[in-house]
Amino acid sequence: MAAPQSPGSIPTRTAPGTTLGRALMWPAVAAGVGMLMIYNSIETSVDDKPPAPPAAVAPAAVPEVLGSHAAPRPVTPSAPAVTPSAPAVGPAMSRSVPTRLQIPSLAVKAPFTGLSIGADGRLNPPPPNDSNLVGWFKGGVTPGERGAAIVAGHVDTTTGPAVFLQLQFLKPGSTVDITRADGSVATFKVDSVETFSKAKFPNKRVYSDTPSAQLRLITCGGPYNRKAKHYEDNVVAFAHLESPKNG
Repeated sequence: MAAPQSPGSIPTRTAPGTTLGRALMWPAVAAGVGMLMIYNSIETSVDDKPPAPPAAVAPAAVPEVLGSHAAPRPVTPSAPAVTPSAPAVGPAMSRSVPTRLQIPSLAVKAPFTGLSIGADGRLNPPPPNDSNLVGWFKGGVTPGERGAAIVAGHVDTTTGPAVFLQLQFLKPGSTVDITRADGSVATFKVDSVETFSKAKFPNKRVYSDTPSAQLRLITCGGPYNRKAKHYEDNVVAFAHLESPKNG
């Protein structure tokens, strides 16, 4: 997956607030307010038809990097901007690192790895040799905390389909469960799933702090540009915390 901006990367984030796809550098198993993730891509584009849920995809050797997907550059966020005009709303949880992601409707079950900002100012991608791994921007809020938590995953790699292959087919109302280190589970409900051109990625909308607990799932999508070696779009699922369950 990748984020808008450079061909094949996750968007940059300037306030709290990343993309992916075939090149999660990747930001490919692709994108706050200004954050950039980079992903590696392969040479085939995502089909418009929902593919069958991939069977267990065995980790492969480190794939060749064929491109990058830049996403908004994340900055270490402070507490969410909650003002009298934007009071805290909805349920929220204390900080706890995410350990496992489950999306029942897509048959996704994947562990987490922390993602940080590289020397180039972009969010480093999850390892390209593990197709069933999602990355969380550890400089931002944890899933369940008040604010927008950023989670990115590859749509595919040079070895085949990856964890967010079917993210574009996730339906509003679907649930996303994130198990956290303290044993609690944050259950999110999907509000919308949208595709954005990397050239016009809405960094502020995706990465800005929010007065409620939100989640952004990001990967690459749209047509695959063989010449530039990157996907031209980013797929973003927007969700809100529906129910916190203590461990």
